[in-house]
Amino acid sequence: MNPGFDPEEIAQLRRECKAERLNFVYIADEFEDEEEENNEHAHVQFVGTYKDKEVVYDALIYTLRLHHSTLVYDAALERLKKEIPNYVSPDERDENYKDNPEEDEEAEMLLTEFIEEIEENEEIKVKEHVETDDQFEYGIGLEVGLNKTEINEKVINDFIIRFNAGRIQLDSTLYSFTGSEEED
Repeated sequence: MNPGFDPEEIAQLRRECKAERLNFVYIADEFEDEEEENNEHAHVQFVGTYKDKEVVYDALIYTLRLHHSTLVYDAALERLKKEIPNYVSPDERDENYKDNPEEDEEAEMLLTEFIEEIEENEEIKVKEHVETDDQFEYGIGLEVGLNKTEINEKVINDFIIRFNAGRIQLDSTLYSFTGSEEED
């Protein structure tokens, strides 16, 4: 049984929300750097209804800019692996990885080139979305991409209120971003 449907778990989350005076609680991600000021995404849990049953929603809410840059990076990495088939990206390296500074430098330059090319050609476009995962291990998983400049308490709160009321209106406009916009 999925514990996110358990009335005890739901009651516990309600108490935590009440204590925080919010309609959600933040979930600390183990791979998240605590020092880093993050305003482009949030991992939260809140109580809602799914198929007429109360449930815990486990939601990852992020800006379209962050979603776009992640997809662009992944696409650039794919191209890089075609050019340098034995390249191992920093986040895929294990303790047995042998550093190769020359290859790394070449790979980073190529990666940057690919990223700029993908952005320039607007090859990747994103739009607001809510993806539901009912096979999630705890409650119902949500991935939410919103066209906001930042993900803050008000944005999260407004989303949850509209989501729970069944009044989500997603912007279907396709957006593309470039990395240079971040320097403004």
